[in-house]
Amino acid sequence: MRQIAKGDQKFTDQTSGKTRVLVEQSTAPSGVQFSPNSYDKIIEESHQRSAGYGLNENLTPDFSPVCRGDLSSITEKNRVLSAHALPVMETLYEQIINTHNMVLLTDANGVIVHTLGDDDFLEKADKVALQPGVPWSEQSKGTNAIGTAIAEQSAVLVHANQHFLSAHHFLTCSAAPIFDPNGEVIGVLDVSGEQHSYHKHTMALVRMSAQMIENQVFSSAFQDAITLHFHSRPEFIGTLMEGIASFTPGGRFLAANRCGLFQLGLSLNALKTHTFSSLFGLPVSALFDHYRTAAPGVLSLCLHSGVRVYAKAEMRVPNPVFQHVTSNERAPQPMPVVQALAQGARHRSGLADLNTGDPQIAALIAKLQKVIGRDIAILVTGETGTGKELLAQAIHNDSPRANSPFIAVNCASIPETLIESELFGYEDGAFTGARKKGSVGKILQANGGTLFLDEIGDMPLSLQARLLRVLQERMVTPLGSSKSIPVNVALICATHRNLRDLIARNAFREDLYYRLNGLVVKLPPLRERTDLDLVIQKLLSHDTGGACYTVAPPIMQLFKQHKWPGNLRQLINLLRTAMLMTDDDHEIRYEHLPDDFLDDIAVAQAEAQAQNQAAAPILGAAGGRLEDVELSLIQKTLEAHGGNVSATARALGVSRNTIYRKSATLGNIEDQ
Repeated sequence: MRQIAKGDQKFTDQTSGKTRVLVEQSTAPSGVQFSPNSYDKIIEESHQRSAGYGLNENLTPDFSPVCRGDLSSITEKNRVLSAHALPVMETLYEQIINTHNMVLLTDANGVIVHTLGDDDFLEKADKVALQPGVPWSEQSKGTNAIGTAIAEQSAVLVHANQHFLSAHHFLTCSAAPIFDPNGEVIGVLDVSGEQHSYHKHTMALVRMSAQMIENQVFSSAFQDAITLHFHSRPEFIGTLMEGIASFTPGGRFLAANRCGLFQLGLSLNALKTHTFSSLFGLPVSALFDHYRTAAPGVLSLCLHSGVRVYAKAEMRVPNPVFQHVTSNERAPQPMPVVQALAQGARHRSGLADLNTGDPQIAALIAKLQKVIGRDIAILVTGETGTGKELLAQAIHNDSPRANSPFIAVNCASIPETLIESELFGYEDGAFTGARKKGSVGKILQANGGTLFLDEIGDMPLSLQARLLRVLQERMVTPLGSSKSIPVNVALICATHRNLRDLIARNAFREDLYYRLNGLVVKLPPLRERTDLDLVIQKLLSHDTGGACYTVAPPIMQLFKQHKWPGNLRQLINLLRTAMLMTDDDHEIRYEHLPDDFLDDIAVAQAEAQAQNQAAAPILGAAGGRLEDVELSLIQKTLEAHGGNVSATARALGVSRNTIYRKSATLGNIEDQ
């Protein structure tokens, strides 16, 4: 018999007349503590409902799971929820491991979808069917944390004989519902274990974890919107305590998380009549202006109630000028790289604006201008960070489709479980976690305009066939729908991978490759361009608040010598940081450069000095003739590698054939 501890509360179960015990509830993350009297009432009303369902406390529960086909359907419908919940479940389990507990995720009806647990407890859990496919609603199992959390739409602890069925009295369970952005329950997170393993902090961990899942589901639901992260204390931005609210690009309110609703002091229905301006006292155009600056800081806003809050925004709108990555952005949905500095916000940048004098860029632009508007797919290749999306946007802006949507999709940044629904869209009810009324999908959003598929080489093989079919038939079928919708898009793809190598490894479809490469252009890496000074000048002239920034001549020389492994992306970020560090004269000097960049410069200079010292004796002995210098260098390198041609070729950065051809008169060549 369980001993009643200090802090426990007694109550009488009206359905059986028995006295049951309520364990003192722990403090929730929000600082709100359950009142024992109100909690007594929750358990009492749950027992009354259980009896009303025709259950008897001595009844042997129905442990049978749903059939395999139904479980597959449930799993598919909850794949968005699962994608966000599983990493959180693993983190939660690490905190309770070896405590005779398990972590469970259910759907909105209480059917278990996923479990993680200690092996010693899993055997006992199987006896009461705490396993995937088994329903734990109140109608099925009586009072239990999962079912009662769904019924009450709040976090619930059900301990020992608080369970309606006697078969469950050995359990202690803490559960919290997970809500979608519309306030609907889409699932439950639960920790269940043996009653003697009860810990007062378990409920707090469960509630915090459920809130993390909710926030991630919220972020993924509004990809083309302004999402504001706010709190009355700036240090709480980026934590579970932050409020999150999303708005259309025009400022109309879409949704808010529970912390956001609490801080705004209005219900979800009441907020739907509001705009960004009416809630925060700032026109949405001012928000865009703020994020056009080189280094937008934390915003100070005043709520309609007069309360001062601090905020950061994610400008997730189709125009990449306004896309902004905040420091606290979370996975599985990262935004594209910073481009506000590289692209003017007051005009549409076309191909002519990208032509800054480099012959390779000029030739590339000349090719593109001949095929724009001719219904020819364009494939842009090049190293990461060379500006492939910037080029794609310029192509669109110069095309007859310039006034239609430009939709960019990064195939590498979207989780594999979500990319299909993101691209093709879905119908209402296609799966749990989906938006009400479904989603149009990126392909249909681009209808009449341009679809840019970045990192196409990272698209899952299973989706490549569907994409090929869409491109050939010009029809899209959303998930959960039997209706095909006509679509007309100009297609631009980009990748830093070698697609032919992927084809050879059966990682990319050859038929899709030939559908995408109508015109293939390669963006050169920044280190191979001859227009670096003009590129820097152009970047420094955009959105600088009227200030005229310059680069000191010695620093410009350093820039020209640097290899720029991060290409244009690295240059943009470096300049943004350096601009913030400059003095009143706005000149970028040595002391304004980031430490990691200076470290790279120092390493490169040391390597160059070592190479010069090694080459000096060779140049002196050769008498200065180029051919003699080459032969002497090859001979010295061959000797250093024991006559090994392959090793010599690698050391000199040339092919083996070059070594054979140049050194035909040299002996001691080892064919390896």
